[in-house]
Amino acid sequence: MRHTRATRNRPDEGTATDEGSVTVFVVVLFAAFIMFGGLILDAGGALTDKISAMGVAQEAARTGAQQLDLTLFRQTGTVRLLPDQAVTAARAYLAQAGATGSATVVDNTITVAVTADHHTQLLGILGLDTLTVTATGSAHPAPPTEAVP
Repeated sequence: MRHTRATRNRPDEGTATDEGSVTVFVVVLFAAFIMFGGLILDAGGALTDKISAMGVAQEAARTGAQQLDLTLFRQTGTVRLLPDQAVTAARAYLAQAGATGSATVVDNTITVAVTADHHTQLLGILGLDTLTVTATGSAHPAPPTEAVP
């Protein structure tokens, strides 16, 4: 009876092999998943912060738009903002809300811009620690409606 010895096919030591190529693929794929997850999570958080900033900006603008020149309105019926008081009221609202922003009056419209920083969770791993979001809101005074008898 003849015995044969089973041999494995081994590549020669001098030739390249595929050893380790799966490891590189897994590392690259894992990094891509982290970036994609970070984009979804942190972009969603930034969008939430933008919506919140927009609400604050609009409410601050409405607060500023309530600062009317009542003397002019009583004499002529014209509705006009008092620019300095409108800006002061809008800034006071921003301070009370804990927001950072600015307020300006052009013509008869007050515009409030709010800036907020979203601190990232996963994108911080890649070196992106904050996302800055801005939102604006505008308001202008409207003439009073007729009194109901």
